[in-house]
Amino acid sequence: MVTIKQVAEYAGVSVATVSRTLNDSGYVGKESRKKVEKAIEDLGYIPNEVARSLYQKTSKMIGLLLPDISNPYFPLLAKGVEDYAQQNGYMVLLGNVEDNSDKEDMYVKFFSQYNISGILSAASGQRKYNDSVPFVLLDRAKEDEIYSISTDDRLGGELAGQAILNAGGKKIIVMAGPQSVSGAKDRLSGILAELNKADADYRIFETDTYQVDKAEETAQNLFQTFQSFDSVIASNDVYALAVMKEAIKKGYRIPEDIQIIGYDDMLFSRLMYPGLTTIAQPAYQLGYKGAKMLVDLIEKNYVENKKVKLKPKLIERDSLR
Repeated sequence: MVTIKQVAEYAGVSVATVSRTLNDSGYVGKESRKKVEKAIEDLGYIPNEVARSLYQKTSKMIGLLLPDISNPYFPLLAKGVEDYAQQNGYMVLLGNVEDNSDKEDMYVKFFSQYNISGILSAASGQRKYNDSVPFVLLDRAKEDEIYSISTDDRLGGELAGQAILNAGGKKIIVMAGPQSVSGAKDRLSGILAELNKADADYRIFETDTYQVDKAEETAQNLFQTFQSFDSVIASNDVYALAVMKEAIKKGYRIPEDIQIIGYDDMLFSRLMYPGLTTIAQPAYQLGYKGAKMLVDLIEKNYVENKKVKLKPKLIERDSLR
């Protein structure tokens, strides 16, 4: 590996001159700069970004906190973040916190050691970074956070409620996601507004997590808790598919006996049979636009829209009548 000392010797300048050129700090003459740049190109020198970040107290790295990387929704969101970041010269450090506050704290400390330039969080929605570091919430917006990109979950809930009613739902189970998550509260509020408007017969089945590894157990508990129903509004696509699987195991036909609607529109929702009717969230756009907002904050560009809500839409397939 080529060292900064070798670059200096090749260019015929001091190590300090090479360092000032790399870090764009202090005066470097035009001719000396040309020599250093040529030496870097000829030798194929790659600067140590960690060392540079320690020197400059900043970096070209941004942190991304996700609640559960095994949920297919979040890799798509992360792809949007990474695509915009790389197009603009930034690298992404990923922290999979698994809805664990201790893990979240650990990742934030790790990010700080690398002088992260900014942070995107789709995790708890709690700011755990000092105020001097640009911070944008993804997916889980909160009223007290200045910058956020999220889906209009109230509208998404309304669309789900309308769809199940239009499909003739008579005895409806509403799976309420964890109410500590603002989007889950908004989604439930939208669903209930539509069901109450229609004076529908429904029951709420509370769940305290979106974690993928709890989906099958949750579906089993739903069937143990409720004996008679014809429709399920699931908290997300993973849980909807778990309910479909459990229903089929028990001999129910979908959608003739039990109809189901999900939320997210993940890839495998369209690959299953029957195909899952769902509310599509623009996961990739959330990540991409969130990264743009963060980079604008890092580079001190004006951000006109500080709280952005993207529109969900109904995707009709085979799981509703």
